[in-house]
Amino acid sequence: QVQLVESGGGLVQPGGSLRLSCAASGSIFSINVMGWYRQAPGSQRELVGIIFSDGSTNYVDSVKSRFTISRDNAKNTLILQMSSLKPEDTAVYYCNAAIKVDRYSAYNMYWGQGTQVSVSS
Repeated sequence: QVQLVESGGGLVQPGGSLRLSCAASGSIFSINVMGWYRQAPGSQRELVGIIFSDGSTNYVDSVKSRFTISRDNAKNTLILQMSSLKPEDTAVYYCNAAIKVDRYSAYNMYWGQGTQVSVSS
């Protein structure tokens, strides 16, 4: 059984910073791409950014230069460092990962339960 658990959400003032973590645990053989998504009330879930196993990243335009994604492959951990936060960044943030549970299986996508980020004065 594979689990992704996010942490680090909370309430922050506009212009502030937050650091989200996502820890993957369980029967993990390897992890390929990992990503952060978010879903604001009344909106569809959207991609924030992704990071590949080689460390290369892609971000949605609205967060470029403000958010940074990193990963610790040894600890199966994904990080989202957010700065210069805006009220429109308010959403539930989810981590996502493509994981193989053994060498013979295909990569399957797993999701965390989400963590709330609220940006308000």
